[in-house]
Amino acid sequence: MRRPLTLVLILAALGAAEFSRAVEPSPLAPAEAIFLDFLDAHGAVGAIDSGLWPDFQGRSRESWDTTVKDRHRALVDQLAELDVEALSPEDQAALTAMRVTLADWGDPSPAVANNPDDPTCASRTDPKLDYEGLSAALAACYREIGNNLKFEAGTIDRGGALGLWSDLEEPARRKALHDAFIPLWTALNGNNEPDSPYRRLIKLAADAEKTNGSGVAAAARAIGVSVEDVEKWLVQILSAWRDATGPEMVEPWDYRFAMGEGGRHLAKALSGDILALDHRFYRDLGVDLDALGVVYDIKNRPNKSPLAYTDFLTRGRYLPNGEWKKTIARVVGRYEDGGLSSLNELVHENGHAVHISAIRNRPAFTDWTDTLFTEAFADVPSWSVYEPVWQQKYLGLSLPVDVSLKGLFGSVMLDIAWSLFELRMLRDPAQDPNALWTDITREYLHITPHPEVSWWAVRVQLVSRPGYMVNYGLGSILTAEMRAATTKAIGPFDAGNPGWHAWTSEKLIRFGSQKSAKKLMDELLGRPLAPDALLAEIHRIQ
Repeated sequence: MRRPLTLVLILAALGAAEFSRAVEPSPLAPAEAIFLDFLDAHGAVGAIDSGLWPDFQGRSRESWDTTVKDRHRALVDQLAELDVEALSPEDQAALTAMRVTLADWGDPSPAVANNPDDPTCASRTDPKLDYEGLSAALAACYREIGNNLKFEAGTIDRGGALGLWSDLEEPARRKALHDAFIPLWTALNGNNEPDSPYRRLIKLAADAEKTNGSGVAAAARAIGVSVEDVEKWLVQILSAWRDATGPEMVEPWDYRFAMGEGGRHLAKALSGDILALDHRFYRDLGVDLDALGVVYDIKNRPNKSPLAYTDFLTRGRYLPNGEWKKTIARVVGRYEDGGLSSLNELVHENGHAVHISAIRNRPAFTDWTDTLFTEAFADVPSWSVYEPVWQQKYLGLSLPVDVSLKGLFGSVMLDIAWSLFELRMLRDPAQDPNALWTDITREYLHITPHPEVSWWAVRVQLVSRPGYMVNYGLGSILTAEMRAATTKAIGPFDAGNPGWHAWTSEKLIRFGSQKSAKKLMDELLGRPLAPDALLAEIHRIQ
């Protein structure tokens, strides 16, 4: 969409004014420079620890880790010298943002640093492990066991198994794939005894939630609602799905197959390079991912993270001449091949890359927007691959809308079910997780009860960050709202729209950590957030 010249001039003036504020000398300027160096050193350590490279920019992990500790110490000293009361409101907000980010990273000094030997899956039985240690041990189970599931004549990793479930025509093979997960589920939750590793973890997580609200409470607070409001919305959405999808019951190992009908029809059209397909779509949205310099770690290799994620490699910053040195994002996953669900996940991860690459702000705010918004925004483009208009343009064939949307929302409803599961487990951590999961999935997803199996435990986030799943479940409400508002403002974008990137950058993602999810959504919508847009999408199935 071409803007009128007067609007272009106004926006240019606003951009210039914002830039002048970003580089205007401030008592925080020295601290913010150190802050960026600290974050970049962390990005280097993270890339090396992921196994992507043995070193980065010619420096070893030890060298970068030394920089992390040195810059942290210098930053703490610099902040201690500030006269906080004398700071302007803008600088006080920037200081708060830096302190939040520092709290997220923790103190890297040797006196408080974690043991360099990360817990292994076998460590999960150690009663001395604290919350962080036990969480790390259970996450290791996904790497050690989940990446090496025994299936038929070989092994398969957890992510591959989740995708394969949608494609296996034979019910017996789907059941066998389900059974391949049992060693992982047993490692995590034993025989579901009250002191199983997971049940010990969720009790510790509930205590942490009361202290800092790092999961469900933080997500609710981010959009200005209560946990009770969140629970009401989750139930309302699940009820709409229940009513839209009929009463037929399916076994747990058949659910993804039932929802994946559309993906199977499109399988041949998706047999090529899904990264190239992803990049083509983003170019049509006005984003050149190659020009952004995104680094991809998407090939299979031993001991790779069981979790797909995107992170900063280096942070963007304004140079002395006023130019912006771009952010470099790093995408991690397993995308050498895959179907519609893998493409959806890849587009989601690149949504994160687009998000952080668009940030233009002073150093204190060059961090993620809060987690709820971050996950929701990444789904704004990724949901498009389930729209028939996207499929027709990029694959040359398309599915009936109800078939395609079952593929999308069948997965989204699992996320919402996990959100409700964690919300209720954190509220009452003494309850039986298998029984709770059985109740939720039987009532809303039409899944046959199997309380004897901890089949809920397929997502690593359930142990690595208990309470995190709400950012996907509740986030779907934000995603639907953003998609509807974007379409209203610039027109349809499911099959590309060259104005999408400029518009979303200006309205939503250039601010970094300066604006909360609530502020962004309030400004976008001009009204309180509501689940109506998501409910309307579910009703399209009927």
